Amino acid sequence: MTKLISMFRAFAREEDGIALSEYLVLLGLLVGGVIAAVLAVGVNLAGAWTSWGTWFSTSLSAPA
Repeated sequence: MTKLISMFRAFAREEDGIALSEYLVLLGLLVGGVIAAVLAVGVNLAGAWTSWGTWFSTSLSAPA
């Protein structure tokens, strides 16, 4: 148990450990924001893709 406590204290003293923790927090916030954005506009995004696909298939034709 004392070895675990000393490892934790050494991790907290090192600047690399603190920087890594900050980057992990930022990464978590970024991933959470992307997930929230996709969930918030997912239905509207699917409708937009469908209407664009319909427009492309009806309005444009392949060159002959």
